Amino acid sequence: MLLNVYLAGEIHSNWREEIAAGCVGLNVEFSAPVTDHDSSDDCGVAIMGAENNKFWHDNKGAKLNAIRTRKAIGDADIVVVRFGEKYKQWNAAFDAGQACALGKSIIVMHQPEHQHPLKEIDAAALAVVETSEQVAQILQYVLDGSLIK
Repeated sequence: MLLNVYLAGEIHSNWREEIAAGCVGLNVEFSAPVTDHDSSDDCGVAIMGAENNKFWHDNKGAKLNAIRTRKAIGDADIVVVRFGEKYKQWNAAFDAGQACALGKSIIVMHQPEHQHPLKEIDAAALAVVETSEQVAQILQYVLDGSLIK
């Protein structure tokens, strides 16, 4: 069995690489948003032309990123949504909502101090964890039913 896993959420740490490293040898294919912040923010104006108003600048970028995100979430078997410690990831909450609406299996990853503000998202998730290692262990268990000791 091949698992297609979309890694949504914060882009300021290396959690995606940690999960991938923990899944070496597993039949998992990962996808993710563009994690280069400047490229993600500026893709719309870089491709479709400059905007004087920051709202329209951001709007163009958000719409282009939405094409990529919708495709990736639609293709995913599992969506992992990481909420970081430093920034509020409104996009991660939106991605979790899209995944939930599409009936995708969701794994949410965040620190204990975010339990209360993320309670509705946690309630929609099939697993809530704190570490990348836990995500890798879940993916291994889903694939072959084995537990890492």
